[in-house]
Amino acid sequence: MDQEQIWDADTARRYDTPGTGMFAPEVLGPAVDRLAALADGGAALEFAIGTGRVAVPLAARGVPVTGIELSRPMIEQLRTKADETSIPVIVGDMATARAPGTYALVYLVFNTISNLLTQEEQVACFRNAARHLAPGGRFVIELWVPELRRLPPGTPATVWRSEPGYIGLDTYDVLRQHVVSHHFTFAEEGREARLERSPHRYVWPAELDLMAELAGFERESRHADWSGAEFTAESRSHVSVYRLPA
Repeated sequence: MDQEQIWDADTARRYDTPGTGMFAPEVLGPAVDRLAALADGGAALEFAIGTGRVAVPLAARGVPVTGIELSRPMIEQLRTKADETSIPVIVGDMATARAPGTYALVYLVFNTISNLLTQEEQVACFRNAARHLAPGGRFVIELWVPELRRLPPGTPATVWRSEPGYIGLDTYDVLRQHVVSHHFTFAEEGREARLERSPHRYVWPAELDLMAELAGFERESRHADWSGAEFTAESRSHVSVYRLPA
């Protein structure tokens, strides 16, 4: 499965869930608030901008936003909300594509750096962020913490959500730090279910810090969420802010 196959027209049509899930106000609002504060009056660049879940409300807050996105169908969905003048988008890979100009903020949300399936690509993503930033600029990453403590020896999978109509499970390859997320959706009646899968390379927070150092960043902060909750050993995700020296 390559990323262009995963993020196809069908996925793009079904991606937005207004008011619920990752589009819920209590999820999206704190992210936009924090990013607007970190931009500090400057322009922002979103890697893997998708359908504009974050970019559209951030631009509405007065932050000039440009995007990089590999999937043309996702960009087409974004264009139903904002035109090219409002939110320019460069088609390409977030590890290598270049956007014009320099930025105060580059951000990469909702675990998307894990879509890059090798350590080399993930390091290249950090370096690409650094190339786009002005001195003192920030790179923000939202990422889940690998849940290997829930994986007993000899068991290759964990169920991370089970609710009426949906089961989510992850299968791990701990040798390569790969995980495939499986999403099963089904109706109450009938025997058929819909399966969607996406491959990822999971990254430990300390490994992420080393990638940042290789690209010339210093870690400025790490919290458990966008609202600034303390990051602990029990945190399931983190928002990490890296900064170039001024």
